[in-house]
Amino acid sequence: MARKERMRYWKITADEALTFSYDESKLLNWEIKCIREPEVEAHFIGVFMYRNGTAYDYESLKGICYFHNNIDRKELPEITKFLQGKFNGKEMEKGERIFLKGSDEIFSSKDIGQLAKDLEVKLNAKAIISLEFEDISADALKQAGMPESKLLPIPK
Repeated sequence: MARKERMRYWKITADEALTFSYDESKLLNWEIKCIREPEVEAHFIGVFMYRNGTAYDYESLKGICYFHNNIDRKELPEITKFLQGKFNGKEMEKGERIFLKGSDEIFSSKDIGQLAKDLEVKLNAKAIISLEFEDISADALKQAGMPESKLLPIPK
């Protein structure tokens, strides 16, 4: 079976995401990376969702997940509580990743953009969004308001 064409957009701001109107069924995954200053210290939290689930041992879990780097573990329960308050889900942990198994799923640009804005405030961080699409044309994405300058084609 031939692999469907995929396209990734990166370095999208929360305000930009609020303006897009793409076909949500074509969004394969998204990530909001929240980076704290100074950036060189690599303090960040990444909230993400894969349409087909995220690998957890030998199974694939559906729901919102997040990973963390150089974040004090004392902060994690508050971050988890914040995300569960919005999306529900059963908390599961694996290494530096927290899964909210069975949480509500979001794929609209407005929901993702608003979550990024909320995370910026909650985490005192700058949010950068990545969106990956499958089986949709570059022209359709351009019409949806996706900026060509932020397109990062994925080789077949």
